[in-house]
Amino acid sequence: MSLVCHGPAALLATLGPDGTSPFSGYRLTGLSNAEEKQNGLADRAKWLLQDRLVNELQADYRETDPFTPHVEVDRALFTGQNPGSAVPLAQELLKALS
Repeated sequence: MSLVCHGPAALLATLGPDGTSPFSGYRLTGLSNAEEKQNGLADRAKWLLQDRLVNELQADYRETDPFTPHVEVDRALFTGQNPGSAVPLAQELLKALS
């Protein structure tokens, strides 16, 4: 599975009735709180992706400097931090498929 930017929000739907997810503990990334703040949207958002991935999903969230391409691969989960991560993410997927 590959997800980029806000895409990892889809993983929040994997929380079961007991509050756990099969992705708990996975190393991943997605749009960071710092990027949301720099976009000027953090104050208007009901929630921030990074916070929910860490607090609800119990993910091992990783980030780099805002708007710098960054990819994390853990098992069959490929994630990119921001739109600039789309090409490096695709390259990682191609490597994995080769």
